[in-house]
Amino acid sequence: MQIDSSTPGVHPARLPLNQYDHNFCDSHASLNLAQAKIEADRCYYCFDAPCQTACPTGIDVPGFIHRIADDNIRGSADLILSANPLGGMCARVCPTEVLCEQACVRNTSEDKPVEIGLLQRYATDKFFEKRGAPLFTRAASTGRKVAVVGAGPAGLACAHGLARLGHDVVLMDANPKLGGLNEYGLATYKTTNGFAQKEIDWLLSIGGIEVRSNTRLGADVQLDALTREFDAVFLGLGLAGVNAIGIEEPQAAGVRNAVEFIAELRQARAYSTVPVGRKVVVVGGGMTAVDAAVQSKKLGAESVTIVYRRGAADMSASGYEQDWAQKNGVHIRHWATPKALLAESGRITGVQFGCTRVAGSKLLETGEHFTLEADVVLKAIGQSFVAQPLGSTLELRQGRIVTDDEGRTSNTKVWAGGDCRLGGRDLTVEAVEHGKVAAQSIHAALSA
Repeated sequence: MQIDSSTPGVHPARLPLNQYDHNFCDSHASLNLAQAKIEADRCYYCFDAPCQTACPTGIDVPGFIHRIADDNIRGSADLILSANPLGGMCARVCPTEVLCEQACVRNTSEDKPVEIGLLQRYATDKFFEKRGAPLFTRAASTGRKVAVVGAGPAGLACAHGLARLGHDVVLMDANPKLGGLNEYGLATYKTTNGFAQKEIDWLLSIGGIEVRSNTRLGADVQLDALTREFDAVFLGLGLAGVNAIGIEEPQAAGVRNAVEFIAELRQARAYSTVPVGRKVVVVGGGMTAVDAAVQSKKLGAESVTIVYRRGAADMSASGYEQDWAQKNGVHIRHWATPKALLAESGRITGVQFGCTRVAGSKLLETGEHFTLEADVVLKAIGQSFVAQPLGSTLELRQGRIVTDDEGRTSNTKVWAGGDCRLGGRDLTVEAVEHGKVAAQSIHAALSA
């Protein structure tokens, strides 16, 4: 039974079934051959290219684009995946507009940058459609065994790098599927048709990687036991905790973490089975807030509002992401902080907000208030690292694991990378680089 978008309450199937496939199709279609050739020809193939320097994984951008222009797709994919083994996913979700494309010499007031992200996606998509012979071969076995805990971008990159170097890897993850953020934390329209698992299947095909899913650090395995059993350990644990909203939360239906909502939609057998409210309020200002808000709208919510405590320039969601939200019918309201969640008969009915302003470097409330009606409130105010499974063996600072530049922790047998590591920018592409660098560091340590 279809539920109209104006029907009060939280319901699945607010839209005609054929509308869901349209709403959740690929948000940015891949380039076709003609488009890719035209875009590749715009590249100047700069020496010491600033776009390559701006890429956290150091992909040879002019090189892979030149190979597209020469119709050498396999060679292009080789350059990309040699530097970034998750180059296909990063082409979909990396904020290229503030990294490589921002550094492109064509990015002037009179011209637009080369569409590096779309070209990278073109090359990797074409390669994965018809992989052919393996791009990389595994080195002779070293007889060394490494545990990689966490199969998100950092862990996957580390496992692949170690396997290429001839080490035996046991890759563990708490979830049933590998991929971490790529599988559970991204908007469905950003990675369609099971691409995350297709990329992982290719990554594992190098061999030498044993997968242990549903294996949780601190419950199923202990860090001190791993350091005794394995020659080295890499931790790519991500951020499992969700920050509190900072106000009292009544025991009422309709309040949930945005990351859980996104994961539910990603794993749903059909989009129409996921319930959504009529009026949805998302508290937060990052990419998770945008993904949750846009997908709520695409599920058929009548109105969706993102509320953020500061201005647009302070939101961690890029300008591109903010524009995307607004183009999809999401209203963004700045300068407001939640003061109370309102509920009746065990269900959320609205959120009261206090208006804010900045005085010097401090965020202050103005004393003004307003209320937004809501039957669903999604909390997207950031995630935190859960350190308890580590025990007391590693140095932490500001709630994350302290490492050197190569990812080595205070325990000489343990490395770490990705969002759980201190000092990162919480970017998928940066997590890949952490894993790649750590693999080389582990290899050097085990070869000494």
